[in-house]
Amino acid sequence: MLLDTAAGVQDALAGIAEKVRGGGRITTPEARLLWEHASDDELKALAGAVRARYHAPDRATYMVMRIINYTNVCVAQCDYCAFYVLPNQDGGYVLSREDVFAKIDELLDVGGDLVGFNGGFNPKLPLHFYADLFAAVRERYGDRVEFYALTIAEFMYLADRARLSHHEAAERLRDAGVFWITGGGSEILTEDFRKRHAKFKYTVKEYFQAQRAIVETGMRTTATMVIGFDETLDERLEHLERTRAFQDDCIQDGWEGLFSFLCWTYKPYGTDLGGAEITPREYWRHMALCRIYLDNVKHFRTSVLTQNEEAFRALEYGADDFDLPLEDEVTQKAGARIERDMEALLEVPRRLGYQVEYRHAARPPALAASA
Repeated sequence: MLLDTAAGVQDALAGIAEKVRGGGRITTPEARLLWEHASDDELKALAGAVRARYHAPDRATYMVMRIINYTNVCVAQCDYCAFYVLPNQDGGYVLSREDVFAKIDELLDVGGDLVGFNGGFNPKLPLHFYADLFAAVRERYGDRVEFYALTIAEFMYLADRARLSHHEAAERLRDAGVFWITGGGSEILTEDFRKRHAKFKYTVKEYFQAQRAIVETGMRTTATMVIGFDETLDERLEHLERTRAFQDDCIQDGWEGLFSFLCWTYKPYGTDLGGAEITPREYWRHMALCRIYLDNVKHFRTSVLTQNEEAFRALEYGADDFDLPLEDEVTQKAGARIERDMEALLEVPRRLGYQVEYRHAARPPALAASA
């Protein structure tokens, strides 16, 4: 079909829409066409059609969570991070176990029950430090709290330093009571992006190898993506291609694979990379494109942490889930603003016509049965 005329483009968009509404899967060139030519309303409609395969149109779920940054010492030196300090620099810290417990207690006091742990590549903290910490959290709180232990990038660093395979390291953490390791540390999953901005992080191939080991160990994992750096459309689409292919492979082999997809936006303040934030509209459109393309991932989470009240409009662009964060030093250092009035925040999606229901982070069935 000729796309060098307005009529040709509209015919192509109509064909894509017919395919999506019929339950079909779009190609990467079709995703590019949607991004470059589809209107906001067209993207919303198609994303809504894919969302409706999994969720009621007027329903959204949420969690109240706290990201605990147990250390700010990191040797990765990503130029988009305003949080880290190098070893032996002033200002470095490692939270005590009592500090961690106090933060979890405060989360429970405000009605939350999900903790995310994140801290980077600290060369002075071995794998057993984390295993002992997570075991202590599990022993103290039982099923009152669920936690996302580490990001995949941190997990890979710890496995390498312990001279363990990804499977061996995953088993060590699972035996310490870990049920979740998130897809954090992905940012944009292309080799060129990582060479430009995170040259001491692992390759894209290694990232997915580690994530597969996590899945095969029986733990749950998620997909993440961060946009708004200097990435190209080609790089965004490559990230989505790789993510969809990974999920296809997991499902084909009998695994649940990726529980959810979370996209948030780069905060440039105080970073070496600098730059400016993208607009909420670009974020919404990107979320719609992701929902249409990643048709094999059930839950799409919009980022209140980086988009604040604007995040809820993404529910109209394919998202079905969000979390209300109590804290995340990494993102706050780069300019994120956290609103602690939970009821005021929840009124925003309600005004948009959504029924919001609290969602607890579920344990993987096999691990829950053995706990």
